[in-house]
Amino acid sequence: MSTLINFSIFPLDKGESVSVYVAGALKIIRDSGLPYALNSMGTTVEGEWDEVMEVVTRCFEEMNRDCERVYVTLTADYRKGRQGRIESKIKSVESKLPA
Repeated sequence: MSTLINFSIFPLDKGESVSVYVAGALKIIRDSGLPYALNSMGTTVEGEWDEVMEVVTRCFEEMNRDCERVYVTLTADYRKGRQGRIESKIKSVESKLPA
């Protein structure tokens, strides 16, 4: 089984540059050991449903300690019997791209 989530999390009360807070969330993601891919608007994480949701919860709890207002967006794609979809989904689309 595989759940892909793409989420972003950041504080709304810490000014214009919030990269230090985003980096704190990324450390939690990296330390989880789950496959992930950082992108310009969020991070994609792959694992079992409970695993990826635990990562999101840990990121929220960490940010919530220092921030009065936290913004989170999350999309999820659950598919039985598949793994390694962070890269395979991209390769599938690119292989069908006309020359």
